[in-house]
This record gives sequence, C-alpha cells and structure tokens, in this order.
Amino acid sequence: MAADSPHLIGWSGDALEESVMAVIDPDTAVIEVTLRGHWDRRLSWRARAVLDKCLAEHPTGMIVDLHRLSDPHAVSAPLWLTLCAQGAALQPPIAIGVCLPAPISLARRLRRLGARDWLVMYASVAQARTALAHRRPLVDRMHLALPPDPAAAALARSLISDACQGWDLPHLLQRGRLVASELVVNAAEHAGTDIEMIVSPRGQGATAALHLAVYDGDPALPRVRDPVPGPLGMSLTDRGLGLRIVGAAASAWGALPARGGKLVWAILRNRPEALS
Repeated sequence: MAADSPHLIGWSGDALEESVMAVIDPDTAVIEVTLRGHWDRRLSWRARAVLDKCLAEHPTGMIVDLHRLSDPHAVSAPLWLTLCAQGAALQPPIAIGVCLPAPISLARRLRRLGARDWLVMYASVAQARTALAHRRPLVDRMHLALPPDPAAAALARSLISDACQGWDLPHLLQRGRLVASELVVNAAEHAGTDIEMIVSPRGQGATAALHLAVYDGDPALPRVRDPVPGPLGMSLTDRGLGLRIVGAAASAWGALPARGGKLVWAILRNRPEALS
C-alpha cells in the first residue's frame, strides 16, 4: 500500500532528517509522535496527516516530541493547540503532552497563546510517559494472549461476545466478531508470532464504540490488495483481501508501528441509520 494510505502510519518522509514517526505502546495505548526536520509546507502536511490518523485511532493519550523540530519562528504553534483541542473534544478525551525545550521560541509562543489551558508541555519524553501513564490508565479493557494459529480466531470471537455483553453493546456483536476474526487470522497467517488482542469501550450511551487492537511481533504493516478481476477476485484466501472486510465492517481502522512489532486496530460504532 502506498505511503499516503489513509489507514497506515509509518515513517512519512524519504529521509530521517525530515520525517514524522508514530509508534504506539500496546500496554498503555499511548501514541508517541516524533517530528524531525525544518518546519515547512511539506513537513506541515505530513504532520497533519499523521496526527489525523492518530486521532482516528482514539488512543488514551498522545506524546508529541518536538526536540528535533526546527521551527525558529514558531509557525507550527497553532497546530499543537488545535491538536489538543481536538483531543479534548473526543469522548473519552485524549490526554496530550508536547515535549520541547523550554527556552526555544516555539515554547515561548505556546505559553503566550495560553497553552497552559489547552496542552501540557514537558521537558522530556520520559516525563510525558510517566504523567500520561498515571493520568488515565486503561481500566475497562479485556486482554487475550493467542498463539499464531488461525484457529485462535474462535477465542477472539468469544472475547468479543463477552465484551459486548459486559459493556452493553449487543448491536456491535456481529460486526465485532467478524472484525476480530479477520484481524487475528491475518496476524496468524502473515506474522506468525504470538498475538495479543485488547478490547476496550470508547464513549458512552448512543455514541459508545468498541475498540479492537491486535498486536503481533512482525513490524511489517499490512497491505490491502485490490481484488483480481474475475469470479475468484474476492476470494478471502487471497492475501490482504480480508482487510477489505475489516474496512467495510468497522467505522475506522488502521495500523501503527509498535515496539517489537505492530498494532492493527479497528473501531466499531453504531451505524448512522441505527441512531435515527
């Protein structure tokens, strides 16, 4: 899949000196975004694209590391304020920390713009990790360790049944079981490593959603293939076509690099017609 895929996040940029990277911690569901290079139109576009994808994943928190960003005129300041406002507007809200040296012009401009009311600035990523880990841990979640066997999809479906029953989300049961099965089978067949599945609720009431995350030890992000023309073009055994089922059943899905592998996630919400 192309680097500008709406589903996948990896390195954005041809060189390490000018890039945007996002990595998720499966244990805390906190995404760390690192920017490198001189702030210009190209890097701004890349940063906005990656941040939008991160917000769509609805993590528990985000850490934005700007230590390697060169922005002497603090042009990027409005983006970080907007990011925090967007995170605060989600249900549940996303805790966001921005890491940068206090003396630089960007930090001074953020303080002048009233950043203390919108986002919290940290001197280091380590400080932000500690603060966000203690601020909003994932309390409501179900965790399942699975072997790299397609038959493990049955256990994943059972976990979804328990989650939908426990969190009063029966309307998401069938789609949740379908998505969980596809993600686990994909991980088992193409990663071949131990698998972890984490299920958690998002939001409340009519807007409540189900968040599924499947972690494996293969860092290669999944690829979505175009169907081959002909009667067998949509065979589910074709590599990569199962993710089209995920895309059709889920409200949003994507993949993120993670430490020691990758995480593929999906969010299931009420269909619009169910809310009318």
